[in-house]
Amino acid sequence: MRAPSRGSGRRSLWLLPLALAACSPAQDWRQLQPEDSGVAMQFPCKPVSHAREVTLDGAPLRLTLHACTAGDDATYALAVADVSDPARVGPALQALLDSTAGNVGAATRRPLPLAVRGATPNPLAQRVAMDGTRSDGEPVQMQVAVFTKGTRVMQATVLGRRIDADAADTFFGALATP
Repeated sequence: MRAPSRGSGRRSLWLLPLALAACSPAQDWRQLQPEDSGVAMQFPCKPVSHAREVTLDGAPLRLTLHACTAGDDATYALAVADVSDPARVGPALQALLDSTAGNVGAATRRPLPLAVRGATPNPLAQRVAMDGTRSDGEPVQMQVAVFTKGTRVMQATVLGRRIDADAADTFFGALATP
């Protein structure tokens, strides 16, 4: 949606947030850099954080999850873990993606564009769309991006009955590792 072009430049800038808000009434986008994540991003809701010990690619590590639910039952999340060893980064990215697909029984992955500003280049960094089922048998759509900054591996996820493509593009498009 375009902001009105009449009036002074100041007035147009003032009206821009109102125009953008009109496009997504169920979402309250906010720029965040979750503590200790190393990622700047936008969430459409206020995330809560949880940390726990997990096993990823056969090795134990601490995983921190920042997540919230917005709009029509869509969950937006960022998971971050430091694998400590550069040799473990690629396998960890693959393990994150594989375990996520396995959690919803997704057999196919459709590639989507991903460009995370400041991320460490890695051939396994990617964004994919998947369809699967929740544990209660309900169908679910998911988009997942895995990327890295140094030895930190990250997974951004949007999960819901139906994913709003514009909201998902906003979420993934705002990812940066400052």
